[in-house]
Amino acid sequence: MRYGSLKECVIDLERNGHLIRIAEEVDPDLEMAEIQRRVYRNQGPALLFERVKGSPFPAVSNLFGTLERSRFIFRSTFEQVRLLLQAKVDLTAVLKAPWNYLSLPQTAWKALPRKVKKAPVMEYTTTLDRLPQIKSWPKDGGPFILLPQVLSEDPCRPGIMHSNMGMYRIQLGGNTYVANREVGLHYQIRRDIGIHHAHALARGESLRVTIFLGGPPSHTFAAVMPLPEGMPEVAFAGALAGRRFRYRRERGYVISADADFCITGTVSTRTGPEGPFGDHLGYYSLQHDFPILEVERVYHRRDAIWPFTVVGRPPQEDSSFGRLIHELTDSLVPESLPGVHALHAVDAAGVHPLLLAIGREGYIPYRRRRPMEILTLANSLLGFGHCSLAKYLFITAYEDNPALDVHDISAYLQHLFERVDWRRDLHFQTRTTMDTLDYSGKGLNMGSKVIIAAAGKRRRRLVTGLEEGFSLPPGFGGPRFALPGVLVVKGPEFMDERSGAGQLTTLVGHLERSELSRGLALIVVTEDSEFTARDLNNFLWVTFTRSDPAADIRGVGEFYRQKHWGCTGPLVIDARLKPHHAPPLREDPAVSRRVDRLGAPGGSLHGII
Repeated sequence: MRYGSLKECVIDLERNGHLIRIAEEVDPDLEMAEIQRRVYRNQGPALLFERVKGSPFPAVSNLFGTLERSRFIFRSTFEQVRLLLQAKVDLTAVLKAPWNYLSLPQTAWKALPRKVKKAPVMEYTTTLDRLPQIKSWPKDGGPFILLPQVLSEDPCRPGIMHSNMGMYRIQLGGNTYVANREVGLHYQIRRDIGIHHAHALARGESLRVTIFLGGPPSHTFAAVMPLPEGMPEVAFAGALAGRRFRYRRERGYVISADADFCITGTVSTRTGPEGPFGDHLGYYSLQHDFPILEVERVYHRRDAIWPFTVVGRPPQEDSSFGRLIHELTDSLVPESLPGVHALHAVDAAGVHPLLLAIGREGYIPYRRRRPMEILTLANSLLGFGHCSLAKYLFITAYEDNPALDVHDISAYLQHLFERVDWRRDLHFQTRTTMDTLDYSGKGLNMGSKVIIAAAGKRRRRLVTGLEEGFSLPPGFGGPRFALPGVLVVKGPEFMDERSGAGQLTTLVGHLERSELSRGLALIVVTEDSEFTARDLNNFLWVTFTRSDPAADIRGVGEFYRQKHWGCTGPLVIDARLKPHHAPPLREDPAVSRRVDRLGAPGGSLHGII
């Protein structure tokens, strides 16, 4: 099935049992978001909200709520697009097996954008305050657009084939924005729109920006897709839709003809407070100054449907995007990064905080294996696309276990912890950039990174129990194993940097005087050891979103030698909540009670939530 609009997709999903309608009027202030979260949690259907309080437009969510449904939406074109990407990265694959690529010319043709004279999206205009004002979390600074396709062109190199279409959150109201005239444009570090904005400012110009909502689902997915050099998102969108990206130019703006909504405006040097916003790491992004988009027009098509999602502690609906991206690109990794066998940005840890990799270790094959080539590969990864945002980069040697799978996180971590030598295998980057959404560092985009590389024979047998006589110093307790060799302990509340560091020094000193099993590889300190060790996702989320490597890694038997830090005993990570961290996301109990009525007998979501 190839969709020419969002409405066609909605009809197809409903016809095939993938979508239900909610007839009751629902408030976009927290209620719609909580409904979405609950339905996603239960792996339920897509939702069409027919009556959105305060807006004339229906809204749809959870389109990509299950991997099965996401594959269903792209069932007619997904494999052809995968082959197109393969050919783009490695043309020799086509020469070796041309019969596998017979669909390539047609797919490539669909990737060429098509300029048109008429655009259904421009049939009507409206105002910002009539759009669904969806607020997801209680402390959000206002309503946000959460599935936008934000298109900009490089002023130094104009043209649709040099455009960028990314998914940058848009704050519709609140804070100091002038109603119906201004919105907040939040783009994170290392985003192409930032380059376009910088080039416009250098030329003394404002940057024209267009925000699309809806249209064929491939357009939404294209906005989050990391693409090979030379392939713009509009080309990918057309190839995946099986229908060329149709656009029109209007007063210098690129208008997506098939979108449901289109907002045009300009960005100059003006900034204003944006946020807070409940983000996909599971915490609030705090309020900071970001560019203001001065809105000129708000267009919509006759049958417009407002698409939205909700982000929060993973997994959420956007996790499906990550899985689809892996399916499209996993086989391309060795071509893009020679020597790298596999990559996995771990969704449960918030994506950028933890990157797992496997590389080939062949620098000196006739000697005992130790991390050498994989360290070179790790440094390449930290300079490659969005991998550069990784905070913890774990890398292992392919030769040690060719069957190791980066997506089997438990097995991967066990393999690494069995082999890592904490005396030599940690490599820090201090006072560097960090993901904009990560508040474990001391400031916006500020923090550190660490590479942990493991290669060679197994050094330790990981234990799942403590030796008799094991003890912790006063203030620490509740030891629980999260994984073999990984112990989580409850620590005292972190009040300030000085006392917090002193508490960790007390713990490390106590453990240095204790008889510790060699099978203990990692100790994580949190304020709730039971929660952290309860399941793998909790462990990953707490450990890697609440720690800044340079500030929060300690070790039993730690030492400095020639500016290298290491330790002889287990590594210790302080993953306690700290005063400079952003607060975690929590739902409003009153809203939860109101949402309960939809799950009661007779409600639209009875048996689903």
